[in-house]
Amino acid sequence: MTAEEFLSPVQEKKLVSAIKEAEKNTSGEIRVHLESKKTEKPSIPYVWEVFKQIGMTNTKASNGVLFYVDVNHRTLIIVADQGINAVVPDNFWQDVNQTVLKYFKKGQYAEGLAQGILLVGQKLKKYFPYQTDDINELPDEISKN
Repeated sequence: MTAEEFLSPVQEKKLVSAIKEAEKNTSGEIRVHLESKKTEKPSIPYVWEVFKQIGMTNTKASNGVLFYVDVNHRTLIIVADQGINAVVPDNFWQDVNQTVLKYFKKGQYAEGLAQGILLVGQKLKKYFPYQTDDINELPDEISKN
């Protein structure tokens, strides 16, 4: 399956809307990346490479969050930049991951990602609240490979 087949254009728009909504709560930058070209399951080091390649490290506060989805293996890996990891508790991502995977198990990929994105926006509000002079540092569109 290709990344383009994984989500419909309507579902992609829903995710971009969820990112925009979540980023109204936080100065954090959220992105989704769909991977379909990798043949083996992704590793954390590989996802960090993708994180860097798509410019996720280009935030002033090092507060980017990436929802990486391997569409062939239906694998989700969430990674966050060092600014976030330095201040959030170790179990910070557990409920986000569980929320998304609950929907993934039902085949509701777009809904799961949207719910996870909105939850991240709410959770990051405590550590990286939205500022009135906040600038959207990264594109909200879904990246694909």
